[in-house]
Amino acid sequence: MIMWNPWHGCHKKSEGCKNCYMFSFDKERGIDSNIFFITKDFDLPLKKSKNKEYKIASGEEVMICLTSDFFIEEADEYREKIWDIIKTREDLTFTVITKRIERVEKCLPKDFSDNYKNFFICVTVENQKRADERLPILINLNLNYKAITLSPMLEKMDIKKYLATGKIHKVSVAGENYKNARPLNFDWVKDIYNQCKLYDVQFEFYDTGSNFIKDNKKYFVPHRLGREQAKKAMKYLT
Repeated sequence: MIMWNPWHGCHKKSEGCKNCYMFSFDKERGIDSNIFFITKDFDLPLKKSKNKEYKIASGEEVMICLTSDFFIEEADEYREKIWDIIKTREDLTFTVITKRIERVEKCLPKDFSDNYKNFFICVTVENQKRADERLPILINLNLNYKAITLSPMLEKMDIKKYLATGKIHKVSVAGENYKNARPLNFDWVKDIYNQCKLYDVQFEFYDTGSNFIKDNKKYFVPHRLGREQAKKAMKYLT
């Protein structure tokens, strides 16, 4: 998986942003995360090596804007060039994770429905309030692929009515990491798994987070082990 950050900087939007890793890392480096700027990797997928081949090989999955939001307002004047890059590199798969689903429709290119089959959108929600705010918008968008990430999952959630539409392809769950991480209860994860199973939706538990509760016991999980522990926990779901 390749990470591509054509721009940097964001603004905290909802409860899940409280302990944002990007804000923490920037603070350590003396950077104001609220300041938006274009990065040196703006055209990364088009960069070539000395032998004239793309540095990002065909078939790679590219995650966009992990230090910002793809649909942030400040990027509106630059996004058209990014759409052109995505269209040019149709041999790659591009995935965006966003909290700004309400801006998607106005930010899509005019030829989106006929192209961009390699572009996927995943909406991140952290609690029931944000699920009920964002998921109805996702359901009604004309997209090739629709996914939900409950990250950081902050409470037990009911998303059955959205899964029942048959329009959601995948649901992923993760806890919060790093300093002041809020806990993730494995019972919440199991409940989401069962909701997905009920409607035959693909499910993934990919990170326990730093503070993990399982069988009423609290565990501190170092960030480097969160994905490994989540993978182990999956055997208790199947």
